[in-house]
Amino acid sequence: MLQDIINNAKDKMKKSCEVYERDMMGLRAGRANPKLLDRIMVDYYGTPTPIPQIGNISSPEPRLLVIAPWEPKMIPQVEKAIQKSDLGLNPSNDGKIVRLVFPELNEERRKDLTKVASKGAEETKVAIRSIRRDAIEQIKKLKKNSEITEDDQRDAEEDMQKLTDKAVKEVDEILAKKEKEIMEV
Repeated sequence: MLQDIINNAKDKMKKSCEVYERDMMGLRAGRANPKLLDRIMVDYYGTPTPIPQIGNISSPEPRLLVIAPWEPKMIPQVEKAIQKSDLGLNPSNDGKIVRLVFPELNEERRKDLTKVASKGAEETKVAIRSIRRDAIEQIKKLKKNSEITEDDQRDAEEDMQKLTDKAVKEVDEILAKKEKEIMEV
């Protein structure tokens, strides 16, 4: 019972870190990253579909993405979806492929992006601490119902704190890596 609570909290914390890391992959740094297009949905015959599932994405140059839809008639929808997104990019096409040129980031935009990354990190840490709090409440209920001893409770709470510290450290590492990537000139 006690181990189930700890394992459940551990899984939730891991998922929180994975979601934050995936969000950071979608945050635009100075170079073109095909992962940026994972969250952009295109209306594909009435079904919202991520761009990577509609065609091939390549990065022939550091600041250029090329999208080659499997169906050329999807090009206008792909362009429309990119324009509606928060990427701030203007796609261009030649009838067969869509090109996305990533402009060089200025200093102000870099600072804004690091603030976005920091805000996401803080939200993830709050979620992790909330998971810890819920798990500790469950542990205290077990103790109150005399299902575990005081020593078990103390050990479980210490384990929860170690898991929390580890997850927060992982979030900080993801943030530091992303900030370094953003601030590279």
